[in-house]
Amino acid sequence: MTPTHFTFSAVFFLGLAGLAFHRTHLLSALLCLEGIMLSLFLALSMWTMQVGAVSLSASPLLLLAFSACEASAGLALLVATARTHGTDRLQNLNLLQC
Repeated sequence: MTPTHFTFSAVFFLGLAGLAFHRTHLLSALLCLEGIMLSLFLALSMWTMQVGAVSLSASPLLLLAFSACEASAGLALLVATARTHGTDRLQNLNLLQC
């Protein structure tokens, strides 16, 4: 495994571990998701450059577009949660409550 691949894998698993173990605020969960998506984007970009196929060159841009949509939806949920509940702590959110 090259140092570049190890770095992308480490960033991905650190973001995944942060998402799994550090779930106090919605903003920290969204930041962990963004770190995961950024590592996936960089790894996919490096992979398409190494393969050299022209047909795969749109894949990182498609992933980046989906990542931007995910970020905007997450921020909209963060604002809606902060307005209705007064905080973004995940412990205060109850999915069974209307």
